[in-house]
Amino acid sequence: MSENDWLSHFLQLITVTGQLEVRCTYSGPWRVAWSQTAAHEIPYHIVLNGRAVLEDLQTQVTRELAGGDIVLLPHGSAHVLHDGSGRAPAPNRNRRGAAGWMVSANDGEDAPLELLCGRLFVEHPHGQILRDYLPANLVVRAMSSHEEKANGLASSRLASLVSLMRIEAAGEKPGGSLILNAFSSALFTLALRTASESGQAPPGLSSLVGDPRLTPAISAMFADPAHAWTLSELAGLCGVSRDTFIRHFHDKLGRSAVGLLADIRMSLAANRLKNTAMSAAEVAGSVGYRSLVAFRRVFTGRIGMTPMQWRRLAHEAG
Repeated sequence: MSENDWLSHFLQLITVTGQLEVRCTYSGPWRVAWSQTAAHEIPYHIVLNGRAVLEDLQTQVTRELAGGDIVLLPHGSAHVLHDGSGRAPAPNRNRRGAAGWMVSANDGEDAPLELLCGRLFVEHPHGQILRDYLPANLVVRAMSSHEEKANGLASSRLASLVSLMRIEAAGEKPGGSLILNAFSSALFTLALRTASESGQAPPGLSSLVGDPRLTPAISAMFADPAHAWTLSELAGLCGVSRDTFIRHFHDKLGRSAVGLLADIRMSLAANRLKNTAMSAAEVAGSVGYRSLVAFRRVFTGRIGMTPMQWRRLAHEAG
């Protein structure tokens, strides 16, 4: 893994896995609803064909989706998808497919919709940290072949991945569940890259991915998180002034470089407390804290429990 591939380091650190849950074939009128998810779960929907209306009940945002659109809800918001007609939906017929996911259809009369629905899972306790770097809802498009050439490689690869997911979900062949779960994980990373290529990504992780000017500083923080990085040092790696670096970093991420460094350190610390026999003091030192008291304070603030509470919880769960 290249030192400059900081996104791979980040996603390896927090571990995102995926699962396809429902394959839908509806004709209007139709409506489906999802409740708020746990902090470590991110619902996703892929519109293969047709159109849909997304209503995010947390943010009160309504988005129109077309074939090729992919929506992620990183904050796990309760939400509704429907055909936009306002008519009473036709009843759904659900069955459990041979590969494990639900197959849902109805007897509506309007234009058909094909939809894949699933969830991504962020390894505990990193879910809340990841949510802080993503918008409440993120819509990206897997583009047609002529659009792909004009808009970048990520959209082309995303379109190819969606096509494979559609074929695999329709076939219900042995091993399909494992394949689609792996595709779901790849979907998350490719969606972030595609959003970054669009140039319209909101402040957050996808916007940061699309800005190579900040890569030297971010890569350095991942390569040596225990180093006592100063803003002047990080700015120097990017060849800009300290004030320009601070402003540009916040514009792209919506958070400070100091905040990102603290989250990298706390995520590493959580993994080391879970997977090694290092003492809390040793873990603190390994991520750049000379004071155990300061480490405990920052860890508790970001993870929601003390280092020892997290270690006990992780070992009980394991």
